[in-house]
Amino acid sequence: MGDTRTFIDQGVTHAQKAIDYDRAACKANDPEKYDNAKNSYLRAIDYYYTALKYEKNDKTKQVLRSKINSYVDRAEVMKEWLEKYDETQRNGGGGGDGSSSSGAATTSKKKEKKNEENEEDKLQNQLGGAVLTEKPNVKWDDVAGLEGAKDALKEAVILPQKFPQMFVGKRRPWKGILLYGPPGTGKSYLAKAVATEADAKFFSISSSDLVSKWQGESEKLVKELFAMARKAGKAIIFIDEIDALVSSRSDNESESSRRIKTEFLVQMDGVGKSTDGVLLLGATNIPWGLDDALLRRMERRVYIPLPEEHARSGMFKIHLGNTPHNLTENDFNELGTATKGYSGADIGILVRDAIMQPVRTLQNAEFFKWIMVEEEGQGMVKRLAPCSPGDPEGQQMSLMSVSPEELHVPIVSRHDFDLALASTKPSVGIDNVEKHIKFTSEKGQSGV
Repeated sequence: MGDTRTFIDQGVTHAQKAIDYDRAACKANDPEKYDNAKNSYLRAIDYYYTALKYEKNDKTKQVLRSKINSYVDRAEVMKEWLEKYDETQRNGGGGGDGSSSSGAATTSKKKEKKNEENEEDKLQNQLGGAVLTEKPNVKWDDVAGLEGAKDALKEAVILPQKFPQMFVGKRRPWKGILLYGPPGTGKSYLAKAVATEADAKFFSISSSDLVSKWQGESEKLVKELFAMARKAGKAIIFIDEIDALVSSRSDNESESSRRIKTEFLVQMDGVGKSTDGVLLLGATNIPWGLDDALLRRMERRVYIPLPEEHARSGMFKIHLGNTPHNLTENDFNELGTATKGYSGADIGILVRDAIMQPVRTLQNAEFFKWIMVEEEGQGMVKRLAPCSPGDPEGQQMSLMSVSPEELHVPIVSRHDFDLALASTKPSVGIDNVEKHIKFTSEKGQSGV
């Protein structure tokens, strides 16, 4: 459930920004830098909290908790400094100049309006990183299989933009789509295809983008997100692992969590009633853990299952790309058959392992020999390639002693894939798949 390494890396990035702002603020005594430092510490804390939720390694968990506690303490220092600064500014702004009460009221209103504008700018800045400014360059054809899911997304996004005359009267495009299925089946990859193909502003959100430690700020972030989407006119809000944000409500949950869910559901109703052209796209690995009120608002609930055999064969080709290899069509078909139960992410890891096999062969080689190989643009050329110790033409040497321009890198072979297949196992259990099938029969739709 979720790539903890990604969350940790994001946390490290924001933590470094916070430390840089913190140092600059201390030197210049600059309130803006203190505010930036505080916000960056909070972003780091949010990402580390999310990583902590999914991390399995106890040692890593301990490190994360230590970092969170440290950054919480420092963020509190920033907050206290800013509160004292604001109080000083208010006290210093009092009038002994005989100005009228109406003038003071006008000044107060102007200051209040400016504060609201500043707060809105701050919220937009916090959400700024969620807006994709460059398309991911993932086409529909790059997604192997999942034709039903692609058709549902085209219905909701592409067709209304290209053929608006098709959606008149009671025929309206979908306002909410939930992609659900086991981990690694391509839900986020489908979202990238939507971002590439759609002529719309794309907001890619995780729960850490919307959850703040400060009371009341999370609801404001949710409200501002939807306001930005409505303002864009044509927008897609993609929330990965939406279960972390809108899970089933319970008596034990905090008041803060309940307020976030309420605000989120209220804003979803606003999208559906007041604004055309805004789509909410959610992804989750545990749809049964979502709030029922959210499920009602997600009009299409599309199951993204483990890939079928033909889709798995296609995934091997996609992941190999233009890497030099000598695999045949029959090899791809056999690999598709051999990987029953593998997710798309599992196959991606398997391919990466396989294409690294020639590198390992070169690293471990102790003997090399000269061979003639054909290279594009140069014809037949003489290169050094690894060989067995008993080869009569072999010369004892290590990879590090070979000149880079003289080295021949072996192409990827079927044998490399067989080695990778022997060490790479599927990550999704049968019980997980059965839960998704049961949920689909009760509340979802097939996405194959």
